[in-house]
Amino acid sequence: MAGTQPDVNFRFLAQPTDVNFGGKVHGGMAMKWIDQAGYACAVGWSGAYCVTVSVSGIQFIAPILIGDLVTVKARLIHTGTSSMHLLVDVFARDLKASDERLCTSCVMVFVALDAPNGRPTPVPAWVPHTEEARQLQIYARKLAEMTREMEREVAAHRPSVATDASA
Repeated sequence: MAGTQPDVNFRFLAQPTDVNFGGKVHGGMAMKWIDQAGYACAVGWSGAYCVTVSVSGIQFIAPILIGDLVTVKARLIHTGTSSMHLLVDVFARDLKASDERLCTSCVMVFVALDAPNGRPTPVPAWVPHTEEARQLQIYARKLAEMTREMEREVAAHRPSVATDASA
């Protein structure tokens, strides 16, 4: 049911096929896990097909090693009319130790669609109930404004496209 699942946790072991030549999980694999958890969270909240609009604020903080227990946590931190902003964190720990370490973090924005090739559709509003959740919502709004400013800046400096076929 839409509006009832604001977070998703995936847990699995990092496998040899996930790593690069240095024995550490490569960034592309971490991004795949982030996208999967983010998508599951967005669909779980919206109850609709969703597409990724952006990934921002990504930080690769610590390596993930073969055999680490990996936990990918995606949670809603802001909603718009049809958009959902999610904080996605990737944690890892050696199975012989108890300390979990934050390895990667980012904010993803998804838009709910009425069909795979359809139009944006409204999502249930999310309301923060803790101070931490309110601070994360403020962070999501700041990132959204920075993204809009960056898009305006790029558009202002983009050369105009000639419409004349002879140009």
